[in-house]
Amino acid sequence: MKVNRLLEIIIILLNRGTVTAKELADRFGVSTRTIYRDIDVLSYSGVPVFTSKGNGGGISLLEDFSLNKTILSKQESESMMLALKTLQATKYPQIDMILDKIGGIFKNAVSSDFAYIDFSPWSSNPNEHNKFADIKEAILSRTVISFDYINADGSKSSRSVEPMKLIFKGQAWYLWGYCKLREDFRTFRISRIKNVVVTKESFERRNPDNIEKRAKDEKPKEMVNLKLKFYPQALHRLYDDFDEDLIKRNADGTFDVSVSFPEDEWVYGYIMSYGCNVEVLEPDHIRRIISDRLKRALKFYEQQA
Repeated sequence: MKVNRLLEIIIILLNRGTVTAKELADRFGVSTRTIYRDIDVLSYSGVPVFTSKGNGGGISLLEDFSLNKTILSKQESESMMLALKTLQATKYPQIDMILDKIGGIFKNAVSSDFAYIDFSPWSSNPNEHNKFADIKEAILSRTVISFDYINADGSKSSRSVEPMKLIFKGQAWYLWGYCKLREDFRTFRISRIKNVVVTKESFERRNPDNIEKRAKDEKPKEMVNLKLKFYPQALHRLYDDFDEDLIKRNADGTFDVSVSFPEDEWVYGYIMSYGCNVEVLEPDHIRRIISDRLKRALKFYEQQA
């Protein structure tokens, strides 16, 4: 459509500065005469476009021309760029081209280089990001994926899954989908997913009503109310992991945190990840579990001493 061509001509000029009529004609598969007619239309519409002859000449826009004020505010354009940069990290199809276009439109309002987003964890292997991208592509194309999975108990199994949704929660990415092995919906932590293969098997998304009913019928995990004492060496992590309102500073320099978590293997490992910089004050049964696990870990080192 002509309107689309006119808009794209503006975007090209915003990004490249000066372009010849022949370059535009070749790009759109039209004659140079048609391009010059398009330039006349833009000019009559108030777009400050002009042509220059000679070496290095061509079609250009006035240097200060920008569309940002006529479309979105500075804050809105910055929010849009951040959203697009996030999509770029997922290798969303054609997002780089879209970023170039939007960056040209908002060149006086925001830089496209103000954020860098990488979903792969520290010390991950080079394929970690590709794994995320493969899962994302399978969701969009409704294609079954297969992979090896290591659950919280350390058991390894091979799964075939209809991927439904990527979820970011608690500083980690998860995949939610229908597991053919369990014949039910399951949530998989992406860092525990290995050897992803996107199959050629397609699937139809299951009825959302059934999904919602299933979610309501699932028994939630038991929650445990924890009272934890942290020592000053753990302060940097406290503000990473907890809302400031949950952190209470004590007179001796320690910090108390009261929080509720689902009780499972994850919460035991999470507490132990603080090493000697945390103490479980309540409840007693969690205190005993952590104490027992630390004693068993200590034996490993005492045996080697």
